[in-house]
Amino acid sequence: MVEALGVAVVGFGWMGRVHTQAYARVRHHYPHLALRPELVTVAEEVPGRAEEAAAQFGFASTTRDWREVAADPRVHAVSITAPNFLHREIAVAMAGAGKHIWVEKPVGLSSDDARAVADAVSGAGVQGAVGFNYRNAPAVETARRLIAAGEIGTVTHARLRFFSDYAAHPEGALTWRYERERGGSGVLGDLASHGADLARFLLGDIASLTADTAVFVPERARPASATAGHARATGGEPGPVENEDYVSCLLRFASGARGVLEACRVSVGEQNNYGFEVHGTTGAVFWDFRRMNELRVSRGTEYQDQPVSTVYVGPGDGEFAAFQPGAANAMGYDDLKVVEAHRFLRSIAEGTPYGATLSDAVHSAAVLEAMSRSAERGTWVSPGQPG
Repeated sequence: MVEALGVAVVGFGWMGRVHTQAYARVRHHYPHLALRPELVTVAEEVPGRAEEAAAQFGFASTTRDWREVAADPRVHAVSITAPNFLHREIAVAMAGAGKHIWVEKPVGLSSDDARAVADAVSGAGVQGAVGFNYRNAPAVETARRLIAAGEIGTVTHARLRFFSDYAAHPEGALTWRYERERGGSGVLGDLASHGADLARFLLGDIASLTADTAVFVPERARPASATAGHARATGGEPGPVENEDYVSCLLRFASGARGVLEACRVSVGEQNNYGFEVHGTTGAVFWDFRRMNELRVSRGTEYQDQPVSTVYVGPGDGEFAAFQPGAANAMGYDDLKVVEAHRFLRSIAEGTPYGATLSDAVHSAAVLEAMSRSAERGTWVSPGQPG
């Protein structure tokens, strides 16, 4: 028997919409899921935004105060898609109220925040999921399988990149994303967090690193009203950008492999240029998010001049079969969030975690803090070591 599960969304910007759409679609792709999500309430402090969400998606009620969600007995699971500085307070309260939580990365402003949320989830006996969606791409899961099976030999080195132009325009509004107190560590939390998660997902723990950071657009105009996404502002009072536009990082993995992770939010000419290349002693794998359903693979015994083949993922790879019947039928970004929703709901139904968890968020946050310490000191540091 399929049980109804009351869900809420806290924070209805772009990511709140993506979560809501994932809940609406999840049983279309996973018809045997034991739970049926029902949209109970949406919380958003910007006037009118929650009501618009309810009218479009069918939430039964709205509120401007997320605390009402924690107290609502109809709600069993909550998506937390509010700004970073609110993650810890909201997530700890929701777990304490017995709600399962699906929280967007980076889970707060620090590893202490992420750990507090992980501890709250563990202590309450609820399930917790984190929005590391890129690991859900079937091509990425296939790459992980090939690497683990030794199909490219012993991994020697890797490169991970996350380049975007969403903050490249000098008229981009000075929103919470650019403030240390509310946004945290800039492009580290926004994009490099995905890179840190993918690095560990594919290659294991990072033993040490050294990093460099920079701010390339040092000042922006404050917006005159509420914003969503990456809005522009002209004529507003100028203010300083307090966190990083760019990070480059050298990695040493516990396995002995080496790596490079680079991320930038002001890369003119780059639109979501996310991906990785992993090299081993007998081959390599390459993935580009903009060609999400392809994996370029080189393997064999030739070493020199060894060819690279393009593999189109299909129903035997990751969660592809839940979306498309045959290889080269494309999946998209929103599908990765549907996979995430399914794993979150399956975790609740079965009482065991599937997909990215709060533990993964803690690991990623420790890497980001190590990057910040390294950039300040100009030295190699180990993730998790005392500051």
